[in-house]
Amino acid sequence: MAGSRGRAVYAISVAAELTGAAVQNLRVYERRGLVAPSRTAGGTRRYSEDDLTRVRRILVLLEDGLNLAGVAMVLDLEDDNARLRARLARDRT
Repeated sequence: MAGSRGRAVYAISVAAELTGAAVQNLRVYERRGLVAPSRTAGGTRRYSEDDLTRVRRILVLLEDGLNLAGVAMVLDLEDDNARLRARLARDRT
């Protein structure tokens, strides 16, 4: 993650407020491996802008009617696609 977008600064309550997700849902998304916020030495979750973007994507997919298993598959495919596009761009230079 480049720049400040990957810097984990938001507590879970702030992340919930900024994304519109309930705190307990953010915990579920983490347990399901859909989002992986950083942790402080004391174990407190810290969300980055990239994490918030991912949570917003999860919420859109849920609103579109997917369940969490479907959301996980879509996110995996999107992540794979992004990695392949980055590799292709690197190989072209």
